[in-house]
Amino acid sequence: MSASVCDFTFLQGVKVVDFTQFEAGPSCTEALGWLGADVVKIENPKMGDPGRRLRPGQPDTDPYYFHAFNANKKSITVDLKSLKGLALVKDMIRKADVMIENFAPGAIERLGLSYDVVKAINPSIIYAQVKGFGEGSPFEHNLAFDMIAQACGGTFSVTGDKNGPPTRPGISLGDTGTGMLMAITIVGALYKRHETGEGHRLQVAMQDAMLHYMRINFATQGLTGKAAERGGSKVPGVSNAPMGLYPCAPGGPNDYVYIMTSRANPDHWDRLLKLIDRQDLIGDKRYLTPADRVEREAEVDEVISAWTRKHTKLDAMKLVGEAGIPAGAVLDTDELNKDVTFEQRGIMQTMIHPVHRPFKMPGWPVRVDGKATRITSSPMLGEHTDQVLSDWLGLTAQAVAEMKREGVI
Repeated sequence: MSASVCDFTFLQGVKVVDFTQFEAGPSCTEALGWLGADVVKIENPKMGDPGRRLRPGQPDTDPYYFHAFNANKKSITVDLKSLKGLALVKDMIRKADVMIENFAPGAIERLGLSYDVVKAINPSIIYAQVKGFGEGSPFEHNLAFDMIAQACGGTFSVTGDKNGPPTRPGISLGDTGTGMLMAITIVGALYKRHETGEGHRLQVAMQDAMLHYMRINFATQGLTGKAAERGGSKVPGVSNAPMGLYPCAPGGPNDYVYIMTSRANPDHWDRLLKLIDRQDLIGDKRYLTPADRVEREAEVDEVISAWTRKHTKLDAMKLVGEAGIPAGAVLDTDELNKDVTFEQRGIMQTMIHPVHRPFKMPGWPVRVDGKATRITSSPMLGEHTDQVLSDWLGLTAQAVAEMKREGVI
């Protein structure tokens, strides 16, 4: 079975001028590209997006980081510090539906592309900005990367063992999570513009975005009246057992299965006892209710672990799941990468790049009418300069060649 993929056309005809770099902004514009928008990265002629250059002073031999956030885009190079380069970009903005940037605070204004300037050029444009901290924040002018946003946005404080230090979550919620919030807001603004014809200025701060992903933790705060705590593999505030990670064979670093019985379904405990051949504990008053089991949580965990240690995590997940109890094996990136079912469904796709080796990466996870959207290559620096200036602005090959000679592009 091969992946059923197509080109999504929801945003076909939408032109996006993309001044983003690294991850928070590029993840947003990549999402728009997956949905069919014509996304054009405006890059520095010398080095381009810094995300291309993770090795100091030289291009990466295989820039997987750049591929991962810049699929389905075009790239043109423009010297924004030249008058002709700035004028060229303004001509593109005049044709655009969306402009987005995530430069350091004040940088876009210094380039001469502030919201007021852009709105005067194109009153109906959706002007989107991603920053580390929001306007009015005491840290408004500070720089931020993913881990800064997560530290200041609360995710570190609720991650890690109960008695251990705060821990950085292993995923880049601060960057990609922020990008997804901006992407859905851009789509909403475009939808509304069909009715009103009006543009909007959209602003999101990475710190502010993290609060959105902390809603359960704030619910815990509201319930307990104190700061949400770390709980390791447990869920703080949820008194339930068994619940957590249980070791599996052969005992590798990720050989664990997560099992969580529901407090609302007392049958889960009895089903689990039958599965692990501990029927002798069914009806045992020491473990009868969730509260009883929480009081004897260490004993309960050892009863479950004695069984899980005899099984691989995938076998344990299969058996527990088939018994009608929620369970999930801890899968690492290599295991996920090798799972062919993701490719068969189009969730993982291989990017065929004109220069670099083929690169398998996650695609857009939402299927439409049973199909996944097709991934296209991340662009080489300036790869589409001639094509974009011709398609967007109608410039002749002679005009483009002249600008190249002048160093504008």
